[in-house]
Amino acid sequence: MGRPTKYDPAMCETVVSLMAEGASRVEVCAELGIHYETFQIYQEIHPEFSEAVKKGVQLCQAWWEREGRTNLKNKDFSYTGWYMNMKNRFKWTDKQEVEHSGQVTLEKLVAGSNEDSAE
Repeated sequence: MGRPTKYDPAMCETVVSLMAEGASRVEVCAELGIHYETFQIYQEIHPEFSEAVKKGVQLCQAWWEREGRTNLKNKDFSYTGWYMNMKNRFKWTDKQEVEHSGQVTLEKLVAGSNEDSAE
């Protein structure tokens, strides 16, 4: 028999509350006193924890986006730091990669060639 779990359903509220303030998953783990791997396992085992994390991630991104939006005129705001955070944390990209697959059929039309013309 393994050691007893530290999981407590009240952790869900902590997850949402911290992430609503822009906290990262690692910050949440530190506050909960658990390892990141345990955080991942809790999401797999406890549906309510998984839902709390999903909600928290959305609230976290909203917090960070709001910070950028509300600081547009603030000359002391670090736009570079904010932008790098958004790229790394929320997978923002500078360009969009598009993968093309499938087949394309091209027909060559020859000028002056008309099979339907009368001779």
